[in-house]
Amino acid sequence: MLYHAIISSPIGLIYLEASDKGLTRISFRPEDTHEGPGEIPAPLLECARQLEAYFAGTLKEFDLRLDFGDAPEFHQEVWKMVRLIPYGRTRTYSDIADVIDHHNATRAVGHANGANPLPIVIPCHRVIGKDGSLTGYVYGLEMKRWLLSHENPGQYMKQSDLMQALQTI
Repeated sequence: MLYHAIISSPIGLIYLEASDKGLTRISFRPEDTHEGPGEIPAPLLECARQLEAYFAGTLKEFDLRLDFGDAPEFHQEVWKMVRLIPYGRTRTYSDIADVIDHHNATRAVGHANGANPLPIVIPCHRVIGKDGSLTGYVYGLEMKRWLLSHENPGQYMKQSDLMQALQTI
């Protein structure tokens, strides 16, 4: 069974979807939010609570059950690494490719990142271009800039320390 909810946030309405296994989708697209916020089904209450805490600045790491359905294994591998990027930090597409031992797969990492069904929870906004530029974000660069600035009001520049924590996993 699928459960749906719409919540309000500082970036607009957010559409949430979950299965009995876990969270399946988060979207900021207007076409996914045909109605306004309403009653939140029990399987989505914790997600809504954690997103509220994230936007309040009190939550830095999500702890939710996730359901990727039949997403390709490579995408799931990328999302697992992206999920480990610390709050307020950034990494490059090539950093992710290197950590998962697909050194020449920067574009494939970008494609997987763009297919991320769970933005914010899997913080694909924290992945930037090798030169430190904000590149590609399915919800637009203004949204990406807002999220990065929310997490690190100082500066969201490329933070190139070598993902050592990720390499131990």
